[in-house]
Amino acid sequence: MQRFETVFGTQKPVIAMVHLGALPGTPLHDKERGLVGLVEAARADLAALQSAGVDAIMFGNENDRPYEFSVDTASTATMAYVIGQLRDQITVPFGVNVLWDPRSTIALAAATGAAFCREIFTGTYASDMGYWAPDAGSAMRYRKQLGRDDLFMLYNVSAEFADSLDRRPLPDRARSAVFSSVPDAVLVSGQITGEAARMEDLEAVKVVLPDIPVLANTGVKHDTVAEVMRVANGCIVGSSLKVDGDTWNAVDPDRARDFMDRAKAAR
Repeated sequence: MQRFETVFGTQKPVIAMVHLGALPGTPLHDKERGLVGLVEAARADLAALQSAGVDAIMFGNENDRPYEFSVDTASTATMAYVIGQLRDQITVPFGVNVLWDPRSTIALAAATGAAFCREIFTGTYASDMGYWAPDAGSAMRYRKQLGRDDLFMLYNVSAEFADSLDRRPLPDRARSAVFSSVPDAVLVSGQITGEAARMEDLEAVKVVLPDIPVLANTGVKHDTVAEVMRVANGCIVGSSLKVDGDTWNAVDPDRARDFMDRAKAAR
């Protein structure tokens, strides 16, 4: 827990998402807006979130639908470019997530100096993208090769857009992943982006992992953040901070400030 607090500067951080626009080469990429559009949209979201007082930022490529398990090199390179353009404006700890590619996520973290990263590193799933079998051993060895032993690893143990083929209860899978695959923190998710994790799942995982940070990964709302903070060691939030609460909209500064006011009061 001490390292967790050192990385995020608080016992129960709110990690806010900067969802980049669809990247070059992906089906939804806007060629007319190009790289300039990607940077400017990310810059505006970053400024709004930091002004609202979030504890950390995470850059992700949620717009790169349909998702892949092995992303094109251009996607990782473009994310690094965008983050590089914003680097001197980032005033809080930041992390990265390249969906759904653990090695690319770690490579991006190494290239940008990110403090933490998030991915599905363990388990087996039937998913919208097909059979999903990440390799934590390969990912962690890659982190070692890149000299980033300090990179704080957030393991999502309940994959979105998927159903676990491992029929052990979620708390057993989470406890096993901590033993076998050495995450720094465990995340509990809902079924899709913006959908809340079940409170009973969050509570059950925290019970079996009292000494490991456990965070709510999706769907935390203004009216549920107090309850989530009562159980979890923090949360990752994206959709709730957007205009009209829509994942694909820009960050709404007023919604972001209201959320942080509630989160700070709760913790």
